[in-house]
Amino acid sequence: MKIWISPEVSAHFFAFNVYLVKGKDTLQSDKIFMDLSGVTNPLKRYQRVITEIENQITQRIWLPGERIPSIRAMSKQHGISPMTVIRAYEQLEADGLIHAKPKSGYFVSAHLNQISVSQPDKLQTENRSIAINAHVFDVLSACKKPNVIPFGSAFPDPELLPLNALGRAMGQVMKTMSPQMMLTELPPGNMALRRAIAKRYLRDGIDVSVDDIVITSGAMESLGLSLMAVTRPGDSVAIESPAFYGVLQTIERLKLKAIEIPTHPHDGIDVAQLQRAIETHEVKACWVMSSFQNPLGASMPDETKQSLITLLNSHDIPLIEDDVYGELYFSDEKPKPIKAFDQQDRVLHCCSFSKSLAMGFRVGWVVAGQYAQQVERLQLMSTLSAAIPNQLAIANYLQHGNYDTHLRRLRAELELRMTQTLAAIKQYFPEASIVSKPSGGYFLWVELPAVINSANLLPILLEQHNISIAPGTLFASDDRFKHCIRLNCAYEWNSIAQQAIRTIAQVIKDNSH
Repeated sequence: MKIWISPEVSAHFFAFNVYLVKGKDTLQSDKIFMDLSGVTNPLKRYQRVITEIENQITQRIWLPGERIPSIRAMSKQHGISPMTVIRAYEQLEADGLIHAKPKSGYFVSAHLNQISVSQPDKLQTENRSIAINAHVFDVLSACKKPNVIPFGSAFPDPELLPLNALGRAMGQVMKTMSPQMMLTELPPGNMALRRAIAKRYLRDGIDVSVDDIVITSGAMESLGLSLMAVTRPGDSVAIESPAFYGVLQTIERLKLKAIEIPTHPHDGIDVAQLQRAIETHEVKACWVMSSFQNPLGASMPDETKQSLITLLNSHDIPLIEDDVYGELYFSDEKPKPIKAFDQQDRVLHCCSFSKSLAMGFRVGWVVAGQYAQQVERLQLMSTLSAAIPNQLAIANYLQHGNYDTHLRRLRAELELRMTQTLAAIKQYFPEASIVSKPSGGYFLWVELPAVINSANLLPILLEQHNISIAPGTLFASDDRFKHCIRLNCAYEWNSIAQQAIRTIAQVIKDNSH
């Protein structure tokens, strides 16, 4: 008989779970506490085990009721201690994904409110004109009411952003800004800011020239200008389904047609179905979110990114990559954008500081490459330029404001709040609900029973309970996602937020008949 000890950090003290291991059997005894300052916490290692098992369950490699690898087998496979595996399995059990059977090991739970993914829809056979602006306007206007609990918001909690530091940066640049800057900082934008952005790309291993970057009035302008640069009215654009409603609004405004490609909540756009669409329609451009897609939270694996860009290159189709959530990852490493796999300069990579740093400043950019001059001209004919003081303030902050320190804190807090919201959804929502579990960002996509129409839930929640949600009807040209909702997890988790989740769950149940 062997004894394995599993540590949990609490200030200077470690709480140890003592396990008696005999053969394949694992039995837990009481906790003991010891002061062991300086002992290394195997946090990253056990998190990797958690992520691996979670992914295998969501991909249905391990089905409900099946036994997962034993503690000893997982320890040997990864070259880690048994206590690290035990810590991971404890967390998976607390999350309801697995459960222990005495003298048998750990098994995948047939858990309720499973963290899972639904299968992608069938391929759309016709391209469609879009008419969604009126619906988006009605929903967003309703959600702007004061004191609304903002689960329907598209923005992060402003309390998480360094507003005071940005204010100081703005004050400094306003003192030194010359009148001539009103002319010299026109498109492609402030040189110091473009240099700072280019350096961040280079640090990520992506060779980007300062001349490729055009500063825009937020990501929506960079995306709209990019689409205008590569299409003409009446053209067809392949997009994800469900898609960020801003995509649908832009396509409607530019009088384009959408081909909505099924998108998986875990792996992103279905490249095989995109290929069929390209073979069926004359696709002029493709628009995707590669990381933490809004609304699903999906992130493409690197092999999918490579397959996607290879397919588009073979048909000379430009790709507009919306990467506004790319900095909000929970893993140890930042995911590579599709731009990192672009060998033919056909990806227009669009980003913004709105979700990670300076909400309301409306400063974004596009790495436009061969399309940079077209984007500059289109911007001069529309908004002229992004606000110049805002560009200068952000450039100043990037140089002096510890942006990466801020991002580390922001990511940790967003991950915590998402975990708390997920736990509440699992506890209160109907048993048939399916919820995504993204590896970054701050959105959760919840698939409810098919009888639910989420557009009908919104007015009830707003008018009677002062709670907003984003109904699934916002994210497609038809009602295929009417039984889904998107929830924003970025705001402070407290008793009010928890009660709001309970209220949403109750309203869902009341409307399930």
